[in-house]
Amino acid sequence: MAHVSSTLPPALRRKRRREAARTAAFLSPWLIGFGFFFLYPLLSTVYFSFMNYDGFAAPTFVGLRNWDFVFTKYPSFWQGMGNTLWLVAVMVTLRVAFGLGVGLLVTKVKTGSGFFRTAFYLPYLAPPVAATMAFAFLLNPGTGPVNHLLGEIGLPQPGWFTDPSWSKPALTMLAMWGIGDLMVIFMAALLDVPREQYEAAELDGTSAPQRFRFVTLPNIAPIVVFAVVTGVIQAMQYYTQAIVAGKVASGVIGGSGQQFEPGYPHGSTWTLPQMVYNLGFQRFDTGSACVVAIILFAISMAFTSLLMRRRAGFLNSED
Repeated sequence: MAHVSSTLPPALRRKRRREAARTAAFLSPWLIGFGFFFLYPLLSTVYFSFMNYDGFAAPTFVGLRNWDFVFTKYPSFWQGMGNTLWLVAVMVTLRVAFGLGVGLLVTKVKTGSGFFRTAFYLPYLAPPVAATMAFAFLLNPGTGPVNHLLGEIGLPQPGWFTDPSWSKPALTMLAMWGIGDLMVIFMAALLDVPREQYEAAELDGTSAPQRFRFVTLPNIAPIVVFAVVTGVIQAMQYYTQAIVAGKVASGVIGGSGQQFEPGYPHGSTWTLPQMVYNLGFQRFDTGSACVVAIILFAISMAFTSLLMRRRAGFLNSED
């Protein structure tokens, strides 16, 4: 390649250099942002994962000691991993399915569609802390109106955020309540499906489920993949709602000197992002916190790559 470029006329070489400089100039904002806000933090995280560093003294190299501590000695690491993967598998699946169902419903409504769009979208605008506190009070097993209503109709009254077996389903209900973002995205995708494809399918005598499978789903498949990928990333970063729900349910909602069990009740809401905060800002063990952050990044990348590969395989099978 160098030999070929050296044989080019000087004018053409100067033109190519100008084009390369112009391209680099246009790319420079992205390159600078990528370097400062992604590449440098990523490399720093990998570097500190092999260091003993408390944020004050100079870091010292300890090899794989931080990795060994996180995987074998850090309390509740595997419980937090299981809880996080549970949220990815259950919460993301139900949220995407519910958002798609609501989008389908709203697009079919002929009268009052604006009201339903507003009603389903408004909860998404609620601040996460306020929404979680409201849900914790509504689902209070002793005084909450939800359990009171369940008792009136003779149904079981779960402990919700105070019961380890119900705390994650309660967080899933909270996530499904704020479904407005996915509803809007799916509505736009559904309204963009060509009507002639539906008409051709109806002429072929297909049923409604068949039209959804062979017409709607292939057209909105990229949006479904987008929703799943962003949902996985959000679930891997799940922190605020879990910590606030645990504090409210345990009675620790503010003030200094109060003891709080992270992951209340009994570690059922303990997630990997809470580990990063616990290690980095409570124990001042930056090296171990970086190990957990790398694990989070690796799992997110693995899920994203798997979803994108399956999406590519689906497109090839359709072709």
